[in-house]
Amino acid sequence: MSPSYLARRLSAVLLVLLIVTFAVFAITTILPGNAAVMILGEYATEDQLLALEQRLGLDRPWYVQYLSWIANILQGDFGMSLRLSLPVSEVVGDAFWNSASLAVTALVTVTVIAIPIGILAALKRGTIADLGISLLAYVGTAFPEFVTATLLLVFLAGPATGFFPAGGFVAPNESFAGFVSHVVLPAGTLSLILTAHIARQVRSEMLDVLGSDYIRAARLKGLRERTVVRRHALPNSLAPAVAVISLDIGYLLGGIIVVEEIFAWPGLGRLLILALENRDLPVIQAITLLLATVYALSNLISDIVIAALDPRVRYE
Repeated sequence: MSPSYLARRLSAVLLVLLIVTFAVFAITTILPGNAAVMILGEYATEDQLLALEQRLGLDRPWYVQYLSWIANILQGDFGMSLRLSLPVSEVVGDAFWNSASLAVTALVTVTVIAIPIGILAALKRGTIADLGISLLAYVGTAFPEFVTATLLLVFLAGPATGFFPAGGFVAPNESFAGFVSHVVLPAGTLSLILTAHIARQVRSEMLDVLGSDYIRAARLKGLRERTVVRRHALPNSLAPAVAVISLDIGYLLGGIIVVEEIFAWPGLGRLLILALENRDLPVIQAITLLLATVYALSNLISDIVIAALDPRVRYE
Protein backbone atom coordinates (compact mmCIF):
# COMPACT_ATOMS: atom_id res chain seq x y z
CA MET A 1 0.00 0.00 0.00
CA SER A 2 1.71 3.14 -1.21
CA PRO A 3 1.98 6.44 0.68
CA SER A 4 0.18 8.14 -2.21
CA TYR A 5 -2.87 5.95 -1.58
CA LEU A 6 -2.90 6.89 2.09
CA ALA A 7 -2.59 10.54 1.14
CA ARG A 8 -5.54 10.24 -1.27
CA ARG A 9 -7.65 8.44 1.32
CA LEU A 10 -6.86 11.03 3.97
CA SER A 11 -7.75 13.77 1.49
CA ALA A 12 -11.04 12.01 0.79
CA VAL A 13 -11.77 11.82 4.52
CA LEU A 14 -11.07 15.53 4.92
CA LEU A 15 -13.33 16.33 1.95
CA VAL A 16 -16.13 14.23 3.41
CA LEU A 17 -15.79 15.96 6.77
CA LEU A 18 -15.83 19.36 5.08
CA ILE A 19 -19.09 18.46 3.33
CA VAL A 20 -20.48 17.14 6.62
CA THR A 21 -19.63 20.39 8.42
CA PHE A 22 -21.51 22.40 5.82
CA ALA A 23 -24.51 20.03 5.91
CA VAL A 24 -24.61 20.03 9.71
CA PHE A 25 -24.36 23.79 9.91
CA ALA A 26 -27.04 24.28 7.24
CA ILE A 27 -29.49 21.82 8.81
CA THR A 28 -29.09 23.12 12.35
CA THR A 29 -29.31 26.73 11.21
CA ILE A 30 -32.67 26.25 9.48
CA LEU A 31 -34.22 24.37 12.42
CA PRO A 32 -37.44 26.03 13.60
CA GLY A 33 -37.26 28.25 16.64
CA ASN A 34 -34.91 30.92 17.87
CA ALA A 35 -31.87 30.13 19.97
CA ALA A 36 -32.10 33.45 21.82
CA VAL A 37 -35.72 32.72 22.77
CA MET A 38 -34.72 29.24 23.95
CA ILE A 39 -32.14 30.78 26.29
CA LEU A 40 -34.02 33.81 27.63
CA GLY A 41 -37.55 32.42 27.47
CA GLU A 42 -40.63 33.47 25.56
CA TYR A 43 -41.22 36.50 27.79
CA ALA A 44 -37.92 38.19 26.97
CA THR A 45 -38.07 41.67 25.49
CA GLU A 46 -36.99 42.52 21.96
CA ASP A 47 -33.98 44.44 23.28
CA GLN A 48 -32.84 41.46 25.34
CA LEU A 49 -33.23 39.10 22.37
CA LEU A 50 -31.36 41.48 20.06
CA ALA A 51 -28.50 41.89 22.54
CA LEU A 52 -28.13 38.13 22.95
CA GLU A 53 -28.24 37.51 19.19
CA GLN A 54 -25.47 40.07 18.73
CA ARG A 55 -23.41 38.44 21.50
CA LEU A 56 -23.84 34.98 19.93
CA GLY A 57 -23.26 36.27 16.41
CA LEU A 58 -26.71 35.14 15.21
CA ASP A 59 -27.31 38.47 13.50
CA ARG A 60 -24.43 37.93 11.05
CA PRO A 61 -24.84 36.43 7.54
CA TRP A 62 -24.90 32.62 7.50
CA TYR A 63 -21.63 32.29 5.60
CA VAL A 64 -19.83 34.48 8.13
CA GLN A 65 -21.23 32.32 10.93
CA TYR A 66 -20.10 29.17 9.10
CA LEU A 67 -16.54 30.35 8.48
CA SER A 68 -16.25 31.57 12.06
CA TRP A 69 -17.55 28.21 13.32
CA ILE A 70 -15.02 26.28 11.19
CA ALA A 71 -12.17 28.49 12.39
CA ASN A 72 -13.15 27.89 16.01
CA ILE A 73 -13.42 24.12 15.46
CA LEU A 74 -9.90 24.02 14.03
CA GLN A 75 -8.76 25.60 17.29
CA GLY A 76 -10.70 23.02 19.36
CA ASP A 77 -13.42 25.48 20.32
CA PHE A 78 -16.95 24.15 19.72
CA GLY A 79 -18.63 26.99 21.58
CA MET A 80 -20.78 26.99 24.71
CA SER A 81 -23.74 24.76 25.41
CA LEU A 82 -26.90 26.86 25.34
CA ARG A 83 -28.61 24.56 27.83
CA LEU A 84 -25.82 23.95 30.34
CA SER A 85 -23.71 27.11 29.87
CA LEU A 86 -20.59 24.93 29.76
CA PRO A 87 -17.96 24.46 27.02
CA VAL A 88 -19.26 22.03 24.41
CA SER A 89 -15.91 20.22 24.31
CA GLU A 90 -16.28 19.42 28.02
CA VAL A 91 -19.92 18.31 27.76
CA VAL A 92 -19.45 16.23 24.62
CA GLY A 93 -16.05 14.90 25.70
CA ASP A 94 -17.41 13.21 28.83
CA ALA A 95 -20.34 11.72 26.90
CA PHE A 96 -18.04 10.55 24.10
CA TRP A 97 -15.86 8.46 26.42
CA ASN A 98 -18.96 6.90 27.98
CA SER A 99 -20.29 5.98 24.53
CA ALA A 100 -16.85 4.80 23.42
CA SER A 101 -16.67 2.37 26.36
CA LEU A 102 -20.06 0.93 25.36
CA ALA A 103 -19.24 0.78 21.63
CA VAL A 104 -15.82 -0.82 22.15
CA THR A 105 -17.33 -3.43 24.47
CA ALA A 106 -19.96 -4.26 21.86
CA LEU A 107 -17.41 -4.44 19.01
CA VAL A 108 -15.03 -6.66 20.98
CA THR A 109 -17.93 -8.93 21.91
CA VAL A 110 -19.06 -9.14 18.29
CA THR A 111 -15.54 -9.87 17.01
CA VAL A 112 -14.86 -12.55 19.60
CA ILE A 113 -18.21 -14.31 19.03
CA ALA A 114 -19.30 -13.67 15.44
CA ILE A 115 -16.11 -14.64 13.58
CA PRO A 116 -15.58 -18.01 15.33
CA ILE A 117 -19.21 -19.11 15.00
CA GLY A 118 -19.25 -18.02 11.35
CA ILE A 119 -16.15 -20.13 10.69
CA LEU A 120 -17.67 -23.04 12.62
CA ALA A 121 -20.88 -22.85 10.61
CA ALA A 122 -18.90 -22.97 7.36
CA LEU A 123 -16.73 -25.89 8.46
CA LYS A 124 -19.80 -27.79 9.73
CA ARG A 125 -21.96 -26.97 6.74
CA GLY A 126 -25.24 -28.87 6.72
CA THR A 127 -24.88 -30.15 10.29
CA ILE A 128 -27.00 -29.35 13.31
CA ALA A 129 -24.40 -26.80 14.43
CA ASP A 130 -24.68 -24.97 11.11
CA LEU A 131 -28.47 -24.98 11.22
CA GLY A 132 -28.51 -23.76 14.82
CA ILE A 133 -26.11 -20.89 14.10
CA SER A 134 -28.08 -19.91 10.99
CA LEU A 135 -31.33 -19.94 12.96
CA LEU A 136 -29.85 -17.73 15.68
CA ALA A 137 -28.52 -15.37 13.00
CA TYR A 138 -31.96 -15.00 11.41
CA VAL A 139 -33.58 -14.41 14.80
CA GLY A 140 -30.94 -11.85 15.71
CA THR A 141 -31.44 -9.80 12.56
CA ALA A 142 -35.23 -9.88 12.97
CA PHE A 143 -35.30 -8.00 16.29
CA PRO A 144 -34.75 -4.20 16.35
CA GLU A 145 -32.82 -2.64 19.23
CA PHE A 146 -35.80 -1.51 21.30
CA VAL A 147 -37.37 -4.99 21.18
CA THR A 148 -34.12 -6.71 22.16
CA ALA A 149 -33.52 -4.18 24.94
CA THR A 150 -37.04 -4.68 26.30
CA LEU A 151 -36.70 -8.47 26.32
CA LEU A 152 -33.34 -8.30 28.08
CA LEU A 153 -34.76 -5.94 30.69
CA VAL A 154 -37.74 -8.22 31.32
CA PHE A 155 -35.80 -11.47 31.59
CA LEU A 156 -32.46 -10.34 33.01
CA ALA A 157 -33.21 -7.17 34.97
CA GLY A 158 -36.78 -7.67 36.11
CA PRO A 159 -37.86 -8.06 39.74
CA ALA A 160 -38.02 -11.84 39.36
CA THR A 161 -34.40 -12.21 38.25
CA GLY A 162 -32.43 -9.01 38.75
CA PHE A 163 -29.19 -10.43 37.43
CA PHE A 164 -28.10 -7.05 36.04
CA PRO A 165 -28.99 -3.40 36.74
CA ALA A 166 -31.84 -2.06 34.61
CA GLY A 167 -29.92 1.11 33.79
CA GLY A 168 -27.29 3.58 34.87
CA PHE A 169 -23.55 3.88 34.46
CA VAL A 170 -20.44 3.26 36.52
CA ALA A 171 -17.07 4.45 35.17
CA PRO A 172 -14.42 1.72 34.75
CA ASN A 173 -11.92 3.70 36.81
CA GLU A 174 -14.39 3.88 39.71
CA SER A 175 -15.40 0.23 39.81
CA PHE A 176 -14.58 -2.18 36.99
CA ALA A 177 -17.00 -4.78 38.35
CA GLY A 178 -19.73 -2.15 38.50
CA PHE A 179 -18.97 -1.08 34.93
CA VAL A 180 -19.19 -4.69 33.71
CA SER A 181 -22.52 -5.29 35.44
CA HIS A 182 -24.02 -2.13 33.94
CA VAL A 183 -22.61 -2.62 30.42
CA VAL A 184 -23.78 -6.21 29.88
CA LEU A 185 -27.37 -5.44 28.84
CA PRO A 186 -26.76 -2.40 26.57
CA ALA A 187 -23.71 -4.02 24.95
CA GLY A 188 -25.65 -7.25 24.52
CA THR A 189 -28.44 -5.37 22.79
CA LEU A 190 -26.03 -3.76 20.34
CA SER A 191 -24.09 -6.99 19.82
CA LEU A 192 -27.00 -9.27 18.95
CA ILE A 193 -27.82 -7.87 15.52
CA LEU A 194 -24.17 -7.21 14.64
CA THR A 195 -23.17 -10.73 15.67
CA ALA A 196 -25.91 -12.27 13.53
CA HIS A 197 -25.00 -10.11 10.52
CA ILE A 198 -21.24 -10.66 10.69
CA ALA A 199 -21.52 -14.39 11.44
CA ARG A 200 -23.63 -14.89 8.30
CA GLN A 201 -21.11 -12.87 6.28
CA VAL A 202 -18.14 -14.87 7.58
CA ARG A 203 -19.93 -18.16 6.90
CA SER A 204 -20.76 -17.14 3.33
CA GLU A 205 -17.23 -15.93 2.57
CA MET A 206 -15.65 -18.96 4.22
CA LEU A 207 -17.75 -21.32 2.10
CA ASP A 208 -16.72 -19.49 -1.09
CA VAL A 209 -13.05 -19.65 -0.13
CA LEU A 210 -13.19 -23.34 0.82
CA GLY A 211 -14.59 -24.14 -2.61
CA SER A 212 -11.91 -22.21 -4.52
CA ASP A 213 -9.18 -23.74 -6.67
CA TYR A 214 -6.23 -22.73 -4.52
CA ILE A 215 -7.79 -24.44 -1.49
CA ARG A 216 -8.14 -27.64 -3.52
CA ALA A 217 -4.51 -27.28 -4.62
CA ALA A 218 -3.39 -26.85 -1.01
CA ARG A 219 -5.25 -30.01 -0.03
CA LEU A 220 -3.75 -31.93 -2.96
CA LYS A 221 -0.31 -30.96 -1.72
CA GLY A 222 -1.02 -32.96 1.41
CA LEU A 223 -1.39 -30.06 3.81
CA ARG A 224 -3.38 -30.78 6.94
CA GLU A 225 -6.92 -29.40 7.01
CA ARG A 226 -6.09 -27.22 10.01
CA THR A 227 -3.18 -25.66 8.10
CA VAL A 228 -5.32 -25.11 5.01
CA VAL A 229 -7.98 -23.33 7.04
CA ARG A 230 -5.56 -21.25 9.14
CA ARG A 231 -3.08 -20.15 6.45
CA HIS A 232 -5.20 -19.97 3.32
CA ALA A 233 -8.94 -19.93 3.97
CA LEU A 234 -9.16 -17.78 7.09
CA PRO A 235 -7.19 -14.67 5.96
CA ASN A 236 -9.07 -14.49 2.66
CA SER A 237 -12.47 -14.89 4.28
CA LEU A 238 -11.81 -12.30 7.00
CA ALA A 239 -11.16 -9.39 4.62
CA PRO A 240 -14.84 -9.04 3.59
CA ALA A 241 -15.85 -9.43 7.24
CA VAL A 242 -13.66 -6.45 8.17
CA ALA A 243 -15.41 -4.39 5.49
CA VAL A 244 -18.80 -5.41 6.89
CA ILE A 245 -17.72 -4.52 10.43
CA SER A 246 -16.65 -1.05 9.28
CA LEU A 247 -20.01 -0.55 7.59
CA ASP A 248 -21.84 -1.82 10.66
CA ILE A 249 -20.20 0.91 12.71
CA GLY A 250 -22.76 3.19 11.08
CA TYR A 251 -25.51 0.98 12.48
CA LEU A 252 -23.73 0.94 15.84
CA LEU A 253 -23.63 4.73 15.97
CA GLY A 254 -27.33 4.91 15.19
CA GLY A 255 -28.38 2.08 17.46
CA ILE A 256 -26.40 3.45 20.38
CA ILE A 257 -28.75 6.45 20.55
CA VAL A 258 -31.76 4.21 21.19
CA VAL A 259 -29.91 1.89 23.56
CA GLU A 260 -28.46 4.70 25.67
CA GLU A 261 -31.89 6.23 26.12
CA ILE A 262 -33.44 2.91 27.15
CA PHE A 263 -30.70 1.99 29.61
CA ALA A 264 -30.07 5.56 30.88
CA TRP A 265 -26.46 5.40 29.68
CA PRO A 266 -24.97 8.94 29.83
CA GLY A 267 -23.38 8.94 26.38
CA LEU A 268 -23.64 10.80 23.11
CA GLY A 269 -27.03 9.27 22.32
CA ARG A 270 -28.79 10.64 25.39
CA LEU A 271 -26.93 13.93 25.09
CA LEU A 272 -28.02 14.29 21.46
CA ILE A 273 -31.66 13.67 22.37
CA LEU A 274 -31.51 16.30 25.12
CA ALA A 275 -29.80 18.74 22.77
CA LEU A 276 -32.48 18.22 20.12
CA GLU A 277 -35.25 18.71 22.67
CA ASN A 278 -33.69 21.98 23.88
CA ARG A 279 -32.40 23.11 20.47
CA ASP A 280 -28.85 23.27 21.83
CA LEU A 281 -27.26 23.96 18.45
CA PRO A 282 -23.55 23.88 19.43
CA VAL A 283 -23.97 20.46 21.07
CA ILE A 284 -25.96 19.08 18.12
CA GLN A 285 -23.31 20.28 15.69
CA ALA A 286 -20.41 18.90 17.74
CA ILE A 287 -21.99 15.45 18.24
CA THR A 288 -22.96 15.08 14.58
CA LEU A 289 -19.50 16.10 13.41
CA LEU A 290 -17.87 13.76 15.93
CA LEU A 291 -19.97 10.77 14.79
CA ALA A 292 -19.18 11.51 11.15
CA THR A 293 -15.46 11.69 11.96
CA VAL A 294 -15.55 8.33 13.75
CA TYR A 295 -17.35 6.70 10.83
CA ALA A 296 -14.96 8.15 8.23
CA LEU A 297 -11.87 7.09 10.17
CA SER A 298 -13.28 3.59 10.75
CA ASN A 299 -13.62 3.13 6.99
CA LEU A 300 -10.05 4.30 6.48
CA ILE A 301 -8.78 1.84 9.10
CA SER A 302 -10.78 -0.99 7.52
CA ASP A 303 -9.10 -0.34 4.15
CA ILE A 304 -5.70 -0.63 5.79
CA VAL A 305 -6.64 -3.85 7.62
CA ILE A 306 -8.09 -5.41 4.45
CA ALA A 307 -4.87 -4.67 2.57
CA ALA A 308 -2.90 -6.35 5.36
CA LEU A 309 -5.15 -9.43 5.38
CA ASP A 310 -5.42 -9.91 1.63
CA PRO A 311 -2.16 -9.49 -0.33
CA ARG A 312 -4.16 -9.50 -3.58
CA VAL A 313 -5.43 -6.06 -2.73
CA ARG A 314 -3.36 -3.46 -4.54
CA TYR A 315 -3.91 0.25 -4.39
CA GLU A 316 -2.26 1.79 -7.38
